Amino acid sequence: MGLVLIGCRNNGQKPQEAMKGPELLQNGLTELEKEQGWELLFDGKSFKGWRGLGRKDVQTQLWKIEDGAIRKLNSGEVPSMPDGQPLEGGDLMTVDTFDNYELYFEWKILKAGNTGLKYNVSEEMSQKYGSQYSALGFEYQLLDDSDTLYASKLKPSQYTGSLYDMIAADNAYVRPAGMYNSSRIVVIDRRVEHWLNGKKVVEYEFGSRYLDSLYQKSKYVDYPGFLEKRTGHIVLQNHKDDAWFRNIKIRKIKSGS
Repeated sequence: MGLVLIGCRNNGQKPQEAMKGPELLQNGLTELEKEQGWELLFDGKSFKGWRGLGRKDVQTQLWKIEDGAIRKLNSGEVPSMPDGQPLEGGDLMTVDTFDNYELYFEWKILKAGNTGLKYNVSEEMSQKYGSQYSALGFEYQLLDDSDTLYASKLKPSQYTGSLYDMIAADNAYVRPAGMYNSSRIVVIDRRVEHWLNGKKVVEYEFGSRYLDSLYQKSKYVDYPGFLEKRTGHIVLQNHKDDAWFRNIKIRKIKSGS
């Protein structure tokens, strides 16, 4: 039995916890999900709706579609430039931007894998203060938490489900490397939630003193405007490790819900 995201029959209600039900369609939508307002961000076959940050297209040397998933190739499989220099990589970004929504995605990494999904991303801010092709944004961390490579070496906010470098995930359970996990990000006006494998692991509010106090101690503190809520892109991080993403879907939510 899989998980079905049970929400409302229109875009005006709040998200509800996942419940057991018929198996999810791979990169598809059930009739109920369509009624609830879900839209696919990945059709399982093409990069329609995606492009590289700072680019007009997708770097297919870095990103592949494999067995119904978007795969980020590890650095060892990325071809070099004709002169032997490494290929300049970049993050994969939705063409569209989103404000209030519920995002669902499934992901897996291998042993010691490390990557992330970013949201609330401004392409303009990313290029102004960061890299030409890499996102500055709020990051839902994805990591092989149990690997000894990371034991006692990371801050609590650098493990899976966390708001990277700011808020540590609470009671997060990550499936073993090589298995798919399910995640959700819910953004409704100022309120944000991170979910991992059916459990809420992070919650915060934009504009809160709590979030600002953590931001002041984070690596993002030198980026003006970083902490503001915006209509932003959703981004898959170009990291050195293998990563797979599938069943990426979104449901827009009305402000004030």
